[in-house]
Amino acid sequence: MKDFSHASFPPEVISVMEAALDAAVASLPEPVHSSHVQAIAEAILREAHRGERNPVVLQRLPLMELQLARR
Repeated sequence: MKDFSHASFPPEVISVMEAALDAAVASLPEPVHSSHVQAIAEAILREAHRGERNPVVLQRLPLMELQLARR
């Protein structure tokens, strides 16, 4: 995991990241494990830090990574 403790995002980007996280977590089957939420959040932070601002992309990329990691 990259350390994002010094990352800063404008409020509108934080809103997009929050929406992406909520949507991604809501799409997971129950029970939702905290490790999955952590992995999704880290992926969203990483992609937003790289400049991604599309909420659909920020939602789908972490889910695809999570799916690949399960294999």
